[in-house]
Amino acid sequence: MTLPDPRTTELAQHLGAVRERIETAMAARQASTVADAAAAPPTLIVVTKFHPAADVLRLRSLGVADVGENRDQEAAAKAAEVAVTDLRWHFIGQLQSNKAKSVVGYAHSVHSIDRVSVATALGKAMARQQETDGRADLQCFIQVELTDPYASLAAEGHDVPAGPSGRGGASPSSVLQLAEHIAGTPGLMLAGVMGVAPLGVTPGPAFELLANVSAQLRSTHPGATGISAGMSHDLEAALAAGATHLRVGSDILGPRPAVL
Repeated sequence: MTLPDPRTTELAQHLGAVRERIETAMAARQASTVADAAAAPPTLIVVTKFHPAADVLRLRSLGVADVGENRDQEAAAKAAEVAVTDLRWHFIGQLQSNKAKSVVGYAHSVHSIDRVSVATALGKAMARQQETDGRADLQCFIQVELTDPYASLAAEGHDVPAGPSGRGGASPSSVLQLAEHIAGTPGLMLAGVMGVAPLGVTPGPAFELLANVSAQLRSTHPGATGISAGMSHDLEAALAAGATHLRVGSDILGPRPAVL
């Protein structure tokens, strides 16, 4: 019998620990309200940026079906090298319109759509891609800017972000208009919303805002049920607010490799 290499063993241990955290957080959520009692387990997206394609293959051998990348150049090269058909690639970084053609060549979903121009570029790229290979529609999450709740916390003694988070995102008031554009674009499927809690503050208010935006979106687009939120340091808070997709990197893969 061939024993797993040390890196696979390490990844298995880290993955197991994160899955235990998710199970504990989901149990607490399901016990809190009747509505959440039957909530499905979240999709765990393992963010593999800066880590080699070999780690992606190790993760797949451990049952991981979803991986995330922030940069198109790295993601495209890694997806081509891995070439595993039953692995879903999620693009989660800020996306420039000129990268749309490349992204639709490998991505199952894009979690960071924050303006009409990006959605339009993805729609045009998908039209060409579907003519070529008939691929499924691209799952699209609208990234929402989540700093709005924190101005009111200053009076309560909380540290608050100094202005916008810099992480990108559509304003909550513009989400429905962007959603209409995505939903009306052939090749794109409106999946839901995504958000990143600002650094240096408790994430609860940010994720509550994201949940409220999601509820408003579902009132006009019932199929857009996805809430992509939560990373290594705040996945419990995200799950408590209803997250359906988690994006976890460092707690599974460890520190970024040194750049030579």
